[in-house]
This record gives sequence, C-alpha cells and structure tokens, in this order.
Amino acid sequence: MDSIKIKGTARTIGNKQTLKQLRRQGEVPCVMYGHNLNNLIFSINEKDLKRITHTPKSYIINMEIEGTEHLCVFHEAQYHPVTDEALHVDFLSISTDKPVVIDIPVVITGNSEGVKQGGKLMVSSRKLKVCAPIENLPNELVVDITNLQLGKTIVAGDLSFEGVQMVSPKSTIVCAVKMTRAALGAAAAAAAAKK
Repeated sequence: MDSIKIKGTARTIGNKQTLKQLRRQGEVPCVMYGHNLNNLIFSINEKDLKRITHTPKSYIINMEIEGTEHLCVFHEAQYHPVTDEALHVDFLSISTDKPVVIDIPVVITGNSEGVKQGGKLMVSSRKLKVCAPIENLPNELVVDITNLQLGKTIVAGDLSFEGVQMVSPKSTIVCAVKMTRAALGAAAAAAAAKK
C-alpha cells in the first residue's frame, strides 16, 4: 500500500479560543491514539490534510511530529456543518508487526451481463474495511462484475482477497445491477417473442 509523509506540529490541549486561532492559521487540530501510544495531540496543515481526505485512495501515513516519526492511518474527521472545513481529525497509530484495519477503495472492472441486458449498475460502497499486515495491504480492491446478472447484487461476503481479511459486514452491498424500464421492456419483448 502507498504511504504518504506529513509533518505535524505538537500542541497542548487548548480552549475553544486557542483552537479557533489554530484553524485561522490554516492548521487543523488532531489527535493520534492506539498502539503503545498515549494520546498525541498535534496539528497539521489544512493542505496536507486534503492530500489524505480529498482523494479516493487510502494511505499508510508517516506522521513526523517534532522529529519523531509515527506510522498511522486516517481514522475520522469532524467537519463544520456550514463551511465544511475540517474541525478535528483522529489518526490511529499502527505497528508494522500487527495487522492494520483500514478502508480500501473498491475498483469495479468488467462489463456486467446485467448491464448489457439494459440494467443500471449501482455502486453502493466506494471503500471496504479490511484487516491485514501492512505488507499485504493492497492499494485497491478489484471487483470483477462480468458475471453480475440483472437484478443481482455483490456483497462484501461474496468477496475474498489473498492475505486480507474482510472487516466490513458480510451484508454490505458493494454494487448491484438494477432493473430499468428499458430492461423490463426488453424482457417482456423477449418473453412475448418466445410465445
């Protein structure tokens, strides 16, 4: 899996005023917790954050804070309901010798049988949560839909990838081929022709 390097600046726990000032300077308050780590409080530049959040990709993040490097993954971000600016971000510290749980982008390939029959492909999950050692983590989960028929669905439980364990619930819908009026009309015409 691809990694990305980001520089963070250590900070102290501040009140609302301190945090507002930090955001005005283009910095986003962050916390990192997890593997063998007391909560680490720091901030990163808003532009650097967008390299992680404004992309379909997932990364192993090499966070450098005050000269010390920490391996982590993006966990979640809180956004302002109106301005949509990042208010706070959580990172999860990881270790090279323990499996990592991370969301990985789903890439759909193939030309579905159901779509050829006039159905419409609906993609419900852009990412799936998996668990694997760092060296086994793929950049993307490739899902081949060539045999996906009209009215059928692919769920997370249908998928398996070597060296990777699926953490998303088995019932999570990845994609489906829905009936459309055109497909229904074609099916009716085909049925009428057979009579």
